[in-house]
Amino acid sequence: MTAPTANPLTAPVPASGDFDAAVLEAGVDRILTLFQRLHDAGALPPVLSQVTPGTIADQLPALPPRVAEPIETILGDVERIIVPGITHWHHPSFFAYFANSSSVPSLLGEFLTSGLNANAMLWVTSPAATELEERVLQWLWTAMGLPDATSWFGMITDTASMSTLLAIAAAREAAGYDVRRKGLAGRVDVPVLRVYCSEQTHSSIDKACITLGIGSDNVVKIPVDDAFRMRVDALEAAMTADRAAGMRPLAVVATIGTTSTTSVDPVPAIADLCAREQVWLHVDAAYAGVMGIAPEFRWALAGVDRADSMVTNPHKWLFTTMDCSAFWTRHQDVLRSAFSLVAEYLVTARDQQVVNYMDYGVQLGRRFRALKLWMVMRAFGTDGLASRLRDHCAMAREFAAWVDADPAWTLSAPVPFSLVCFRHAPEGMSDADADAMNARILADVNAAGRVFLSHTRLHGRHVLRLAIGNILTAREHVALAWSELQRAARAS
Repeated sequence: MTAPTANPLTAPVPASGDFDAAVLEAGVDRILTLFQRLHDAGALPPVLSQVTPGTIADQLPALPPRVAEPIETILGDVERIIVPGITHWHHPSFFAYFANSSSVPSLLGEFLTSGLNANAMLWVTSPAATELEERVLQWLWTAMGLPDATSWFGMITDTASMSTLLAIAAAREAAGYDVRRKGLAGRVDVPVLRVYCSEQTHSSIDKACITLGIGSDNVVKIPVDDAFRMRVDALEAAMTADRAAGMRPLAVVATIGTTSTTSVDPVPAIADLCAREQVWLHVDAAYAGVMGIAPEFRWALAGVDRADSMVTNPHKWLFTTMDCSAFWTRHQDVLRSAFSLVAEYLVTARDQQVVNYMDYGVQLGRRFRALKLWMVMRAFGTDGLASRLRDHCAMAREFAAWVDADPAWTLSAPVPFSLVCFRHAPEGMSDADADAMNARILADVNAAGRVFLSHTRLHGRHVLRLAIGNILTAREHVALAWSELQRAARAS
């Protein structure tokens, strides 16, 4: 008689740390089960987590366990405690903010990355991690229709916030004040440094300037036109006034796909001005940069090749698991000068032949983020990626047409890509009453859990946002959102 096989899921993890295939397989099964639920129209969970503040924390012990617990118990608690507290960014009816949806190739890449556990700080610590990162960013740059990929230095960071901080740090280094050695405090030889962006620019610009000692008061918000694009005449006037006041224009951040409306700043004209003024130009294309993969949308990237740095986020709209932000600069030497600090224990015999990514940012240790992006680009191909991006934009245009055809609703901004800004504004209702009603509609729709939207303010008014970008989203999910909005409007 054969002795029963012990269940590895109910036993403590071996003290030796040995790998157990059954444990890993069980964990993967749980992940796939969660992922599959979001593909099953008949069993979709609510998009927005329904828990109240403190619900999760109240189920977690105040102290860690002294005795090892079985993996099965831990995985059970993931289902029982953690999953109810997750807002499902993978959900096909997730229309808030911008999508961060993953895909099977990216999921596999992330799993492999964890299994390899490479630290991509030096070339020698994992040559494949460095060389794949260099090549896959050349691929992405070229796929977006941008020229001369080999003249741009690319690296992957966690988010556009970090990428933008690196860009402004490089601009500060290029200004020549030796800030990395002398700092800024107490210096009379350094003028007030100014960074310019539009009123619609992401808050990461302010945070970067706070972090770098430039100060949020020196982030100059430039007015926008009727399409929410930066006004170049106002930018030039601001620079002229600042120079006259003894300040130093340091950098301009132009945006391709602003957070509130996905407007596109006039980058070619801004590049002309920056060239005349000798000011660093950083382009924040975190959302819309990848649209260049579809050739008919490459108009949005006009002038990017004349910038000093640029960022786009594959984890936003290229079906790549968080986190993955692609950053490029034409001034590799300046970026390295801003951050390189090589302790003796990090010196290697290959340093003059290779890229050591630790030299180009704040972090020493770095994740192998390039693997999942490489797998996504190979598994979909640029044609497949472009097709899905086009589909999302087409769905957004159809939703916008539904809004435009209903006299009780109105569009609040142009729809260049896959975001629609709109509001419920029945004839005769005051703006203030309409604001209150739109806030109630949004709260009602999100509480129902079938779809999830977010809002912004444009011209001082409360505006709803429907952002399409999830790989699972189809026309029926967009139609559901419209139905839920109409239901909530009738109930308000």
